[in-house]
Amino acid sequence: MNASPDSSVRTDIYPELAPAVSGRLALDPLHEMYWEISGNQQGVPVLFLHGGPGAGASAAHRRFFDPAFYRVVMLDQRGAGRSTPLGETHDNTTQHLIADIERLRKHLEIDKWCLFGGSWGSTLALAYAQAHPNRCTALVLRGIFLSTKSEIDWFLYGMRLFFPEAWQAFAGHVPENERHDLLGAYSRRLNDDDPRIRVSAAIHWSAYEGSCSTLLASASTLAHFTDEGVALGLARIEAHYFVNGSFLKENELLSGISRIRHLPGVIIQGRYDMVCPIGTANALHDAWPEASYVVVADAGHSAWEPGISAQLVTAMEKLKRTLAS
Repeated sequence: MNASPDSSVRTDIYPELAPAVSGRLALDPLHEMYWEISGNQQGVPVLFLHGGPGAGASAAHRRFFDPAFYRVVMLDQRGAGRSTPLGETHDNTTQHLIADIERLRKHLEIDKWCLFGGSWGSTLALAYAQAHPNRCTALVLRGIFLSTKSEIDWFLYGMRLFFPEAWQAFAGHVPENERHDLLGAYSRRLNDDDPRIRVSAAIHWSAYEGSCSTLLASASTLAHFTDEGVALGLARIEAHYFVNGSFLKENELLSGISRIRHLPGVIIQGRYDMVCPIGTANALHDAWPEASYVVVADAGHSAWEPGISAQLVTAMEKLKRTLAS
């Protein structure tokens, strides 16, 4: 286990980068997916999988990758970000997302790609890799979430032990007699016919997550999470997936590790990650001991914690030799 970056490789994120090409892919009569490619168009393919589910990808996420070496593919998952309809939960399951990724891979004529995902992105990366191991070259995972019942319960109730003010604002949005089932209470409001009720619930849900995502309070993180478009996609889809156990069997992803243990893997985890506590990353590494495991001593959940972002860049730098061969 490492706790500090290797000084022989780059650790700072890359400069801002515009996509070289972007497009929209019709998935079915309802859903359309936004995708883009940046970096070296003949480079080694890497697929960025955003968190949430429902959070969407952003321009800043391109900056983890050397644009001279990597062909960086990004997408907004069903109902998220620039994909449409925003916040749509109909025909939106993990199995749909896996199929969407495969559809995009074939559309872009990519044979294999490296998967890079944090939080829910780590969940989806593991699920896709286990379904299509022969299409993956490596996995770089951050802030591990396996979508077990205990993890979802922790999010809804456990984080109040460390962020009581944020939890009080979150729980306080619903009447006291509904707080024993916050997931149900929020799900009803997030799917209410009144858009004002939906948006208000979404902002309260998303603000709670954003408030708990960094080691130190971050006004910019909270501002991002409470943006109406971000909040609506994140909260509606996240609650939908939580209600349904992310459409996975309990411990399904740990049970399926044997299908990907031959692949290079990197697990990066903040020691004080309260959204996705370190115990889950430990469990993943116990099941997948061949993967490199990096614990960042002074970080919470966000990919933008300085130690986390440095380790993500380091991981992609170190993989260059493996992926180029």
